[in-house]
Amino acid sequence: MYSNLKITRVEESRLGKIDLDNITFGTLYTDHMFVCDYKDGAWQTPEIVPYQPIMMEPSARVFHYGQAAFEGMKAYKDEQGDVWLFRPEENWRRINFSSRRLAMPEFPKEYFMEGLETLIDIDRDWVVPGRGNSLYIRPFIFASEAGVSAAPATEYKFMIICTPVQAYYKGGEVKVKISDYYSRAANGGVGATKAAGNYAASFHPTNKVKEEGYQQIIWTNSTHEYLEEAGTMNVFFRIGDTLLTAPTDDRILDGVTRKSIIKLAERDGLHVDVRKVGVDEVISASRDERLMEVFGTGTAAVVVPITGIGHMDYHYDLPKLEEPYSIKLKNQLLDIQYNAAEDPFEWRYKVDRK
Repeated sequence: MYSNLKITRVEESRLGKIDLDNITFGTLYTDHMFVCDYKDGAWQTPEIVPYQPIMMEPSARVFHYGQAAFEGMKAYKDEQGDVWLFRPEENWRRINFSSRRLAMPEFPKEYFMEGLETLIDIDRDWVVPGRGNSLYIRPFIFASEAGVSAAPATEYKFMIICTPVQAYYKGGEVKVKISDYYSRAANGGVGATKAAGNYAASFHPTNKVKEEGYQQIIWTNSTHEYLEEAGTMNVFFRIGDTLLTAPTDDRILDGVTRKSIIKLAERDGLHVDVRKVGVDEVISASRDERLMEVFGTGTAAVVVPITGIGHMDYHYDLPKLEEPYSIKLKNQLLDIQYNAAEDPFEWRYKVDRK
């Protein structure tokens, strides 16, 4: 049944003791996890085991040289009780892209897909039905070899853990501040990867803008002329009837939600312009009342309308629209993810019962 996997199940699920209606994002984990070790130049037999702590040497290279990357995915349950993934092969491709850039071994597709599908099938009762509910899936890889010499490790661990979640941003307004000092990434760097260190480096600047009443940063390039990402999300700007978003490159993550929103917008006949978006261009459009919407896209948050942006010592509120593009596109995407609409792009991936 499971050709590549060794499976050890829990004796009793914790699910019956959990209040799934009141959970904090990313703090509660399912009964099982996926683990596979890399040593002697090869990936070993993958396993699904009960969720538990892992033993690590203090000298494990991930602690000293930061070889770590991750992905974010979701599983959804439809009204018939079936469970679906969304474009999972894109996440497999991207974590291997991140791994290559960080000198870590790529993970085999057959191990990834079988391990992912089997893990979700075993813990399918943790996928809560209902719009807004989902199971957040976190694949990740890190250097596990002991040693403090500055060199790539020869041993790694690939894991997948899962956490039931509700909406990432619950109510309230999301305001962002355009960075005029800090930069998230540089040409030739690792900004296009989901390297763990990218996120660690973002926390301090984000804490500073929170002190000013903003929830996130819109990152800019090194000269602070062009807008790139919003916090942990790709970002879109609607000027007039045109959607603008930055192209992916060395600095900008190739977001799965981003590319899906672009496809949906183009299907609807909306004009999408993928190009560099200037800070001055957006501020000028806001002053002239041509900036209609700003919204972020990402796996965790899906689509997040932004209600205001700050730049330097000025703040600009976004207009309140009756039919914003952001909400229309978000609902279309959710309909596909929850199997509530046709999937012309073949993005859905059903998790069959074994």
